Amino acid sequence: MRALRPGQPGACGQRGNPAARSLPRPLPWVVEAGERKFPELAEQATIPILVDLRAPWYGPCRIVGPALEQVTRNLAGRPKLVKVNVDENPRITQRFSAQAIPTLLVLNRAAVVGRRAGAAPAPASRDRVETVIAAATSTGPPRPSGSAA
Repeated sequence: MRALRPGQPGACGQRGNPAARSLPRPLPWVVEAGERKFPELAEQATIPILVDLRAPWYGPCRIVGPALEQVTRNLAGRPKLVKVNVDENPRITQRFSAQAIPTLLVLNRAAVVGRRAGAAPAPASRDRVETVIAAATSTGPPRPSGSAA
């Protein structure tokens, strides 16, 4: 059997390959960020940002992550989910004084307008995120609060 090279019909990623067309594309409103990209992706955004401070190896984070992605898909274009690996990005974790993981932050124009530490059931997370996003998008300038995300 001969190996296929890029550009040859049937090579993975080519238009002629039905398998390549069926692969899910990354969603523009669900992104990973490190310390370099965080300001661009989260702090300079004009829409509300959900920041998921997480560790990919930690069980509760692995449960909460897909639920947050689903909420973000359902609200497509209203919020953006920025996932931050706390092990690789300690400065971001320190900046937001996160002492537990997962920690969910809601940013509106770089200000924290909501926060929740720990894993919450998916329906509770969805309801709270939708409430905070609705308030953030309808009120103009952010109002810092101690409310939970």
